[in-house]
Amino acid sequence: MVERLNPVGLSAPRALVDLRDISRRFGGVRALAGVNFAVQAGEVHCLAGENGCGKSTLIKILAGVLTPDTGQIILDGVAHTHLSPAISQRAGIQIIYQDLSLFPNLTVAENIAFHHHVKGAWRLTPGRAMRAEASAVMARLGIALALDALVQDLPVASRQLVAICRTLATDARLVVMDEPTASLTHQEADALLAIIRGLKAHGIATVLVSHRLDDMMRTGDRVTVLRDGANVGTFAMGEVDRARLGELITGQKRTVVTKPRFTSAAVPVLAVRGLTRASHYADIDLTVRPGEILGITGRLGAGRTELALSLFGMNPPDSGEILIDGAPVVLRDNRAAIRAGIGYASEDRLSLGLILPQTVADNTVVSVLDRLCGSFGLIDGRRRDATITQGLERLQVKTATAERPVRELSGGNQQRVVLAKWLATQPRVLILDSPTVGVDIGAKAALFRTIDELAALGLAIILISDEVEEVLQQSHRVIVMLGGRIVASHDAADMTEDQLREVING
Repeated sequence: MVERLNPVGLSAPRALVDLRDISRRFGGVRALAGVNFAVQAGEVHCLAGENGCGKSTLIKILAGVLTPDTGQIILDGVAHTHLSPAISQRAGIQIIYQDLSLFPNLTVAENIAFHHHVKGAWRLTPGRAMRAEASAVMARLGIALALDALVQDLPVASRQLVAICRTLATDARLVVMDEPTASLTHQEADALLAIIRGLKAHGIATVLVSHRLDDMMRTGDRVTVLRDGANVGTFAMGEVDRARLGELITGQKRTVVTKPRFTSAAVPVLAVRGLTRASHYADIDLTVRPGEILGITGRLGAGRTELALSLFGMNPPDSGEILIDGAPVVLRDNRAAIRAGIGYASEDRLSLGLILPQTVADNTVVSVLDRLCGSFGLIDGRRRDATITQGLERLQVKTATAERPVRELSGGNQQRVVLAKWLATQPRVLILDSPTVGVDIGAKAALFRTIDELAALGLAIILISDEVEEVLQQSHRVIVMLGGRIVASHDAADMTEDQLREVING
């Protein structure tokens, strides 16, 4: 049963933008069906739903990139059947997509002031004026960035701030942010969300599109939920809690169950003793047994990813031991780690985990090409096809064909391809670094069911995550790192979320 938003009464304030009864089809596929979505000036309005629910289509209609089949767009009280990009931008609507669309080879100042200072072919306003305007915009938000720094040299969190400043330089009245915190740590996300809340002080509305429910709960004034291209409803944030919001998004009531204690006495597949790398981590002791899921969490700079890279041969330790099945191993590079039975799914799957222009098939076998060679060093086609089929079926990757570019898949299915790639190496230890970044709530649940199945087959799994709820519910045991050291280790069944957060925050 779909809950629909009641029509806005006559006494309600006029919306900055009001999309009414918007429908859109792509061939025989319904993307949107009678969707209503209104944004008031100065509010933070969240847009929630699983991948494929119609969020991206709605944003593109708002940006003037797509034309709706039916419906009206009321902009400043004027009705339109559709918008063009020019009309949308003149009205102060700015979209910050996940790729940010910045110029990496230009400076911070040039990126911020670019739109206002293109006067004609090959003629730009002098750099001094661009720097002055960029400084003024950053001052409005209380941001301090080096004006002459190249954007390509900035971390992702700083690039997000440049993108926000650029929208203010264009006199934005409504800023749409598509998954702005997906690639950020919790500390970086907190800082960005504070900036979003600060936009309200300038009367600027924000549409926040996110899979992170906590971000929406802490930041939004209202939330509109889409499911299968239709409105589920629009709610004030005070009307829903996290569990209810998750239920509205998926259409299913979720039962939270903590894993039982892991009681196996088997010899650890992986053991670490006194592992140290100067300025990264120190005196790390841990074990992971067959079938066990070990969670590692902690704040920014805790050393979690650095430790994972050492276990994968990419960040050699200065001292200490790594043991596989009780025998010491030296992992000088990732090939040595793969030979030792260790796989590593990076937190940045788009840059490091996948080759986006390549097909699903090619990404699935890229780590085992040497094992697929037959006579004369040529790849055995039948062995390759069998490996691809087995991996995609085992991980239940949803794609019409394995020859489809992997960039076209949803976040959840991309992550499954990453897992299929590493399972092809037949690992005994699988390190998953923030595996649910950019994955919607329904796909997360399916992904963790797959991880549980892999553990049940005897795989030892290390799960690294910023998400307290995620690491507590999906792990048998949880390790907390702080300042490069392990400060706590508990069975997940013995901790609450509040207790774990207290340990993380020191």
